[in-house]
Amino acid sequence: MSFEYRSVKITLKMGSIVDEDVDAIVNPANSLMIMGGGVAGVIKMYGGEEIEREALRYAPVPVGRAIATSAGRLRARYVIHAPTMEKPAERTSLEAVRRATSAALETAYRLRVGRIAFPGMGTGVGGLPVYDAVRVMAEVVKEALDSGYRFSEIVFVAYTQSDIVEFSRALNDVFGIGV
Repeated sequence: MSFEYRSVKITLKMGSIVDEDVDAIVNPANSLMIMGGGVAGVIKMYGGEEIEREALRYAPVPVGRAIATSAGRLRARYVIHAPTMEKPAERTSLEAVRRATSAALETAYRLRVGRIAFPGMGTGVGGLPVYDAVRVMAEVVKEALDSGYRFSEIVFVAYTQSDIVEFSRALNDVFGIGV
């Protein structure tokens, strides 16, 4: 599913964030930059340990800030690490997801990223309901685009079939796309 908002293509697809052929993928990190489990663990497994080694040089990164590293063996050029929690495997909040999404977009914009892909932020070990987290992410994306941020494409990547239903519902509720 794709639609356009303010001349930016917004795409929803099911799959793994590590398979995305984009300029940057977002890692909903922890502040310590330890890439042990969840999305971070998968990024490290497929992209290589050098991603974590590079990220660790910036630690600690507070929630509300983001850093970019190389993407190792992944197709993407960058991994944007945007903490949604202070320590690994902590529960998170919708406010932390809001701040992390905003920081990721700001970092991508500063790097002149054209295409960026987001997984569900805070929906795994963070413990947030998929719909609630993705709705907050979509609100932040909409606000960023309304304020002048420009990308060629923003991709939302749902990991499971049940997640894609929730992603779709949240995107529809924020953007009014009628899906």
